[in-house]
Amino acid sequence: MHGPVLVSWLLALLTAAAGGYCLTRLRRSPCTDGPATGRLHAYESDAAEALMGFGMAVMAVSGSAVPAAVWAWVFGAPAVAFLLASASGPARRAHRLHHAIGGLAMTYMALAMGSAPGHGHHHAASTGTPLLTGALLLYFGGYSLWAGTRLLAAPAGRPAVGPGGTAVAVAGPTAVTAGLPRACRLSMGIGMFAMLLTM
Repeated sequence: MHGPVLVSWLLALLTAAAGGYCLTRLRRSPCTDGPATGRLHAYESDAAEALMGFGMAVMAVSGSAVPAAVWAWVFGAPAVAFLLASASGPARRAHRLHHAIGGLAMTYMALAMGSAPGHGHHHAASTGTPLLTGALLLYFGGYSLWAGTRLLAAPAGRPAVGPGGTAVAVAGPTAVTAGLPRACRLSMGIGMFAMLLTM
C-alpha cells in the first residue's frame, strides 16, 4: 500500500498482533469446550481471522512485491468458500459473509495494486475503482463502529460487594479474555479501513 512508511509499519504491527492472537485461539479454545458445531464455527472464524491479520500485515509492508495472483489465491479461494457456505444454510450466514467480503476486499486491493501503471511500494497515484473502494470503505468503517460499540458495551467484570454493601465491578480474567476477540475484530476492521483509504 502507498502512504507513509511509519503508518504502513504500525498497521502491520496492529494486524499481525491481531492475527497472532487469533492463531493462539485456533490452537487453544475451539477444540476443548462447547458442542461440536460451536467448536467448528469457532475454529472456522479463528482460522479466517488469523489469515486475514497476517495477510494484511504482509500486504501493508510489502505492497505490490508479492504478485497479485498469489494474493488472489490466498484470499480469493477462502472468500469463495465462505460465500458458498453462507448460501448453503442460515447458520452463521452474516459472519461468513463478513469473512467473504474481507477476502474479496483483500483480493481487490492486491489486483488494483498489481494492475496500476508503474506501481511501487509507495507510489502516489490512486488505484482501483473509486465506487467499489468507497463502498468497501463504508462497509469497513461501519463495521469498525459496530465492533467498537460492542466492545464498549461488553460487561466489565463480575459484580462484587464493596464497603457498605455497594456493588463493585471486578475485572477478572474471564472478562478480559471475553473482550479480546472483539478487540481483535475491531483492530482488523480499522486496519482494512486504513488500507482501503491509502488506495
